[in-house]
Amino acid sequence: MSNHYEVVLSCLLRDDTPDPVLAALRWHLGTETEDPEDLDFEEHPYPLLVQNPNSRLPGGDFVSLRREVQAFSDAGEVHAWELFTRTYWVDDHMLHLTGLLDLIAPYVAVSGYGGHYREEYATAMTPFRFHGATYDPVGF
Repeated sequence: MSNHYEVVLSCLLRDDTPDPVLAALRWHLGTETEDPEDLDFEEHPYPLLVQNPNSRLPGGDFVSLRREVQAFSDAGEVHAWELFTRTYWVDDHMLHLTGLLDLIAPYVAVSGYGGHYREEYATAMTPFRFHGATYDPVGF
């Protein structure tokens, strides 16, 4: 029998995140169906963040990627890409978690907490901590 996990991504990506990375994220989210260019399909064999209407998570899955104003400066509005997902994964998907974190880590705008994973009924979570275009090992 497989283990199941809640996987949460909650981070800001820089406004200058390259279009191919955003296209790959949209593909993972299920909002873009065309296979993204330059994506290594050994590390990303299928979309990992698609909302499952039959999710067993209380409240269901949720996914969002949107460009929003984060601040104001003398030059005008300061934008960032807000990435928030809460999805239900089987343990086989967890093998591809590092590929997803590798994709976004270089573009994370704010160091620190970037999400977490936890086993379905566990109370302890393993956080994702982003810093310096990378992240702490997630230990899966």
